[in-house]
Amino acid sequence: MKINRRVENVWHLIFIITILIMILPVIYAIGMSFKPLHDAYNNVLNIIPIHATLENYITLFDTLPIFRITWNTFIVATVATIFKLITAFLAAYAFVYFSFKGKEILYFLLIGTIFIPFTVTMIPNYLIISNLGMLDNVWGVILPQLADAVGIFLIRQSMKNIPLSLIEVARLDNMSHGRIMKDIVLPLVRPAITSVGIWFFISTWNEFVWPVLILKTTENFTLPLALQMFISSEGGTNFTVAMAVSVITMIIPLILYLSFQKYIIGTFTSSGIK
Repeated sequence: MKINRRVENVWHLIFIITILIMILPVIYAIGMSFKPLHDAYNNVLNIIPIHATLENYITLFDTLPIFRITWNTFIVATVATIFKLITAFLAAYAFVYFSFKGKEILYFLLIGTIFIPFTVTMIPNYLIISNLGMLDNVWGVILPQLADAVGIFLIRQSMKNIPLSLIEVARLDNMSHGRIMKDIVLPLVRPAITSVGIWFFISTWNEFVWPVLILKTTENFTLPLALQMFISSEGGTNFTVAMAVSVITMIIPLILYLSFQKYIIGTFTSSGIK
């Protein structure tokens, strides 16, 4: 019993240390965002600001059209999330409840795209967006993100938990697939759709590489690109203002995650992802 208790205490200690390691950068960023630049340089390791100020946020709002940039980020994340959820739901329904030749092969080919690095598709996508005349446009960022194989996989796993007999009875009652999706399947997989949607939103909100290729003018930037403006490889980094951008960038995704975390955890565990 004593040995088991000691092992349990060790695991608790490991968990606490892990949580502190994960939370510390967030607390550090918030503290730095309220420090004057000279205080940040002189007291780097002090998390709590000695002379708290809103100067960094004022500088940020004076330097950048931060409301426009936040709106751009919100539009990109919201539209991409909605389209990904629609295509994922429809594709998952087809893979679970339709029977057609080559279904399993098509499904595994689709899931195989998850393992293709972004660098492989980056140049073809850029050329397509360029030829469509959508460079420096938020819709050029959104267009290649209208479908996602991970979302199809997760929602399909959730749909597979619905008894097939329920769908068969609905079909015997001459219900159309549209009504079955709307009245039966959608309510049952709503927690999975909610959690996958939050995950889509957060990942799109934080995306940097693809937007930086497409967006050129400050008015069309997203928040991760705005953060890069205050980071210089030549040593001129104004990192207190950069921390203020970081705080603004993480507020909405953090609120969404904290609000729906039980759905997110439940979806991943039910899909076999530990």
